[in-house]
Amino acid sequence: MPSWLIILLVGVVLLVLGFAGVAKFLIYVGIAVLLVSLILGFLGGRSSKR
Repeated sequence: MPSWLIILLVGVVLLVLGFAGVAKFLIYVGIAVLLVSLILGFLGGRSSKR
């Protein structure tokens, strides 16, 4: 299971349980990790084709 998905799931669970401040932070961190991994994967895949 990818780390960004685990972070997002924990954030959603905390949001449901009422820990909105921590949950929002974890959701934002999860989205940031996902975006960074997508960008690095795109750049890595692009440079390996050269």
